[in-house]
Amino acid sequence: MRILVTNDDGLHAPGLHALATALDRAGHELVLIAPEGDRSGSGAAIGNLGDGSYLRYRPATLDGLEHVETYELDAPPATCVFAAHLRAFGPVPDLVASGINPGLNTGRVTLHSGTVGAALTAASLGMSAVAVSIAGRESSVRHWDVAGALAVQVVEWLVAAPVPTTINLSVPDRPAAELRVLRAGELAPFGAVRAEVLERTDERLEIGLVPTGGQLPPDSDTALVEAGHPVVTALTGIRGS
Repeated sequence: MRILVTNDDGLHAPGLHALATALDRAGHELVLIAPEGDRSGSGAAIGNLGDGSYLRYRPATLDGLEHVETYELDAPPATCVFAAHLRAFGPVPDLVASGINPGLNTGRVTLHSGTVGAALTAASLGMSAVAVSIAGRESSVRHWDVAGALAVQVVEWLVAAPVPTTINLSVPDRPAAELRVLRAGELAPFGAVRAEVLERTDERLEIGLVPTGGQLPPDSDTALVEAGHPVVTALTGIRGS
């Protein structure tokens, strides 16, 4: 199984390293194509790909994954998927794995997630995909390997599922022994955080993310993760009939 691994936090983010390491150890053939720098919140944006435009890229290596074909692309994650699908970096991948994103991509905020945008772009191109996120900030996440192992499990499901199938995997930041049973969940009416205007001056607008609060449906993805369950949610992007 040839798998494209990408993310929206940049090639050198710890979440991508954890995801690629888990998939590599599971025996999959990988190609890593990820943004140059942070492209969080980019959704499924691809930028300007019109006549005369070009994308800068450079080969790279990651510790412990020196044998894996790896590229850093000056583009959002959805464009990384497009480039792979167009055979810019070898054979078309069989599947896309995006993440691991620090901070949950749950609820309606999934619309804006570059991690999820890569997975939905894969679906629009006829490839199955998984988008992976874990609770917490990058500096505080401790259990990347747990999310990576669960991603390997979801990939095994995707291999046997109809193509394209898109799964959003959301994981609590807990040791494997402390996780509750894996559950299927619905998208929450809102995510774990919400946008709020923090400051506005004559020339500056600062928008930040704050905890949402409020009561969530108990079977929603956000509520289930808060209760200690890893959660899988099936996503449907824009597809022809």
